[in-house]
Amino acid sequence: MTEPATDEAWRPTLVLASASPRRLALLEQAGIRPDALLPADIDETARRGERPRDYARRVAKEKARVASEVARSRPDPEQIITLAADTVVSVGRRILPKPELLDDAAACLRLLSGRTHHVHTAVCIVGPGGAARERVVESKVRLKNLSRGELESYLGSGEWRGKAGGYAIQGLAGTFVVKLVGSYTNVVGLPLYETVNLLAGAGYPVRFTWIEAA
Repeated sequence: MTEPATDEAWRPTLVLASASPRRLALLEQAGIRPDALLPADIDETARRGERPRDYARRVAKEKARVASEVARSRPDPEQIITLAADTVVSVGRRILPKPELLDDAAACLRLLSGRTHHVHTAVCIVGPGGAARERVVESKVRLKNLSRGELESYLGSGEWRGKAGGYAIQGLAGTFVVKLVGSYTNVVGLPLYETVNLLAGAGYPVRFTWIEAA
């Protein structure tokens, strides 16, 4: 993976098409600081019969397209890179929601209790000139059998709200994880290895801030 010389003068503007604090924190973990946040307001309803992997890819691409169009209406659109992602938790072909209601979160956790599920995150990057690059990453996660007390306590924490599948592996629910096969950052919401490579391929100097940080 090669990168141009790290010169602030030419560094493209990086737009993150998300309001997710988790994705922002993961990018910052990799030393990448978005210049702007442009959450894309799109219809995220799954289509009839749509597979989880295909759903994640479609939604991420749509988020990237919408945010890119907004970003490119600004001055110097050729120097903009837009990054979007979507994370899906599924059991078989069933796509679980990002619950906002307690009953929905409880239903998700009861379904996931004691079994293995899949987490797909699609990452889409629109680079200078409008070319799009994408990757879909899959991880497998097994949760323990949740007792009634564990379920009620976790629901009472409110941590589940708005999280794919009704849990956050980087939080309290990490204590429920028996086994994870694949990328941990994928389950959190943004697979860093794949994201960094996509950004570098689009011409973004992903290691620009590393020397400063050291």
